[in-house]
Amino acid sequence: MQKNKADLFAECQTNTGQPLADRLRPSSLSTFHGQTHLLAEGKPLRIVIESGNLHSMLFWGPPGTGKTTLARMVANNCGAQFISVSAVLSGVKEIRAAVEQAKQMQAQGQQTVLFVDEVHRFNKSQQDAFLPYVEDGTFIFIGATTENPSFELNNALLSRSRVYVLKQLDASELFTILERGLHDKELGLGESGLKINDEQLKQLAQAADGDARRALNLLDILASLAQAEDNKAITDNLVAEVIKGGVRRFDKGGEAFYDQISALHKSVRGSAVDASLYWLARMLDGGCDPLYIARRVVRMASEDIGNADPRAMSIALTAWDILERLGSPEGELALAQAVSYLAVAPKSNAVYKAFNKVMSDVKQSDSLEVPLHLRNAPTKLMSELNYGKEYRYAHDEPDGYAAGENYFPDNMSATQYYTPVGRGLEGKIAEKLERLRAADEAYRKQKQDKSS
Repeated sequence: MQKNKADLFAECQTNTGQPLADRLRPSSLSTFHGQTHLLAEGKPLRIVIESGNLHSMLFWGPPGTGKTTLARMVANNCGAQFISVSAVLSGVKEIRAAVEQAKQMQAQGQQTVLFVDEVHRFNKSQQDAFLPYVEDGTFIFIGATTENPSFELNNALLSRSRVYVLKQLDASELFTILERGLHDKELGLGESGLKINDEQLKQLAQAADGDARRALNLLDILASLAQAEDNKAITDNLVAEVIKGGVRRFDKGGEAFYDQISALHKSVRGSAVDASLYWLARMLDGGCDPLYIARRVVRMASEDIGNADPRAMSIALTAWDILERLGSPEGELALAQAVSYLAVAPKSNAVYKAFNKVMSDVKQSDSLEVPLHLRNAPTKLMSELNYGKEYRYAHDEPDGYAAGENYFPDNMSATQYYTPVGRGLEGKIAEKLERLRAADEAYRKQKQDKSS
């Protein structure tokens, strides 16, 4: 039976005793690749590491970008004890044990760096447990998170920590890391005799999608396969098999999720059809539920196109229906058709703005009564109370419009909420509304002239 990548990686760990990515973890800035915006000469994090002036901090970035490595580096360069706690595996017991250990080191005059991996997975009360010890200097707090700290961390903890944003590694940085893994004779595969060419390394770098750990794991699997087959020369077919099925970075419900749906929505709004299709493909490729995208596309049709092209709503709803009927991947083509149509359609947010404004007014005003002439009178009593009296039936009026009629509550002045744009069908709507307003004005002037 053919083994999958997870099985191969498990074998690799057994064979070597320690994963390649862990063996090659940088211990100094000279061997660390990426994050030049933080670690180049004169940049903030480099200054902290080299000066030893520690402060509590948060490393926010995608997986495999060096968050744990940098935390260790900070502690080592400052001669501090390093304690690591995982929010995935640890609870109150482990936190208390870490605090006690830090207190003992503090009594001996040594600083402690408490590193909390995946800190966003701790609930608010667990995060609060760190605050007193950050305040009294029991330890320097360093948290690592893949999620936006603004949403996932307590304000109190966030205000006491400086946030450093780490970026995913580019292909050239990953290529350099892979080269070190291949040629390093002490920690890497330099003694293995593994033969892999630059083009194959580039494929591994590309497949790793900005994640150094993933890149080295893929190389580790290739080495394990070569050892099992007693073949030092890596073939293109073997590389293709190892990287097959990898997906681009996408965390359902996480930061990448919201960033990408935002990019898709803004691309459609900006009439950038090619970019719209790109972000659609990125989300589908990453494993996003196509039905979620379909719902958002309907929202785009309403919010950003509206009456400029009412067909956009129908096309979006039809794509949703087709997707439900056909499933993936067949139904995804209908989604692409809808996205591309919305992107090139004339844009208007006039209805969106009008609805928000009128909802705001309704929430801030009293429950104004319906004017008598707009009320229905199905009973004799209601007719006697003047329900429906003096109502003008629009179909009996010239051009089917009762010029000058008031449809707002009696003690509310008429307010213009909807202002169509001059694009698409809304251009025609704007012209019609202008004619109707002119008719209203002429009716009111005529009525005023008669009364005077």
